Amino acid sequence: MSSYLITGGSGFLGRGLVRTLLGREASRICIYSRGEFQQSQARTKIYDPINRCRWMIGDVRDDDRLKWAMRGVDVVIHAAALKRIEVGAYAPSEMVLTNVLGTMNVINAAATNKVDRVVYVGTDKAWHPVSPYGHTKATAEALILAAAVERVGPKYAACRYGNVAGSTGSVIPTWREILKKGKTVPVTDPNATRFWMTRDEAVDLVLDTAEQMKGGELNIPNLPAYRLGDLAEAMGAEMRIIGLPKHEKLHEGMCDGNTSDLAPRLSVADLKQRLLHV
Repeated sequence: MSSYLITGGSGFLGRGLVRTLLGREASRICIYSRGEFQQSQARTKIYDPINRCRWMIGDVRDDDRLKWAMRGVDVVIHAAALKRIEVGAYAPSEMVLTNVLGTMNVINAAATNKVDRVVYVGTDKAWHPVSPYGHTKATAEALILAAAVERVGPKYAACRYGNVAGSTGSVIPTWREILKKGKTVPVTDPNATRFWMTRDEAVDLVLDTAEQMKGGELNIPNLPAYRLGDLAEAMGAEMRIIGLPKHEKLHEGMCDGNTSDLAPRLSVADLKQRLLHV
């Protein structure tokens, strides 16, 4: 059995990873994150009867703390990041410190501790980036893939995916909160398209990468996509068009030829059915 450390481990994806790893009988799981309230909430919700989880407050900006946390770890899943696109638009330096410098710290800590494997959790925003978030995630991804070639020791790989349905701060929970008070939701552009991915699919992508990697891979899934206008209709919402800001794309992409405007399109009926499970 392997021991794991998950940066950003108390986040939406991190909690899914922890639950799955507990079911797969991981020997130890270190949940490394900087938000003490979010971590305490996750701790009460995750069933860990034989105490395999280690809950650790820490920031990926802190190289020494990371090195200490990674002692005895076999696999690192690097999911920590500043993700809010609008935050990057007004505070790009903060995104650089977490998403780029933090990734460099993960690479160095893994090498120092002779970790076996490091999996970086990337995003479709890194393909042809237009925002500080996308640029910093693209740079971090490049650092990980370069480490696979330049470094002796750990194996490094990355995976890239789109918005995870129902993730913290994403469109579905945001609109659901708005719809509790009214019928109208803000929509940047009803013709904008986004990929659809469940948390279970995201967890499987990350863990399959960790289990099968040889080093240097960039794993990219094939996902369906949807129109924002169709999602609003599926949720029974009226739209208030606010316009697409310059730091957002009309269509997202995983790589050349794999873009959300060309991906298989979810209908309103498809979305209504999928929303029942989000």
